[in-house]
Amino acid sequence: MALRRPGPLRWLAYAYGAGLPPEYREWVLHDVTARTWQLRHLGRAIAQLVPLLVVIYLVLPGPAWVRGCAALGGALIGLFYSMAYMYESAEHRTLKAGYPRGTSRHVREEADAEGRAERASRYAERWRRDTTQ
Repeated sequence: MALRRPGPLRWLAYAYGAGLPPEYREWVLHDVTARTWQLRHLGRAIAQLVPLLVVIYLVLPGPAWVRGCAALGGALIGLFYSMAYMYESAEHRTLKAGYPRGTSRHVREEADAEGRAERASRYAERWRRDTTQ
């Protein structure tokens, strides 16, 4: 069965913390366990920060460079905290989708172990030739 992806508005609500209906359950797990899950988390964080940064830039008085620096500073702080709580955020999203606690971590560890084994096999195949012939 193919994963059912949320549309843009539903994804935006998801990025802001709203839960998704049950038919998106598998997609949520994929979202927080895919190989690119950290980039996906960063994308959600940026989607959350952009409206606030635009308001900061437009509302604060002063020269454009001061407002730009304020927005940049806010972006850096926001992204720092978002990345600091990345694992907890992923775990919370899987809990909201109905998975038991620890599912996202377990799936990522399992995929990482498979990837390590595959890389080790390719390495051995390429570089570990039997020279006792």
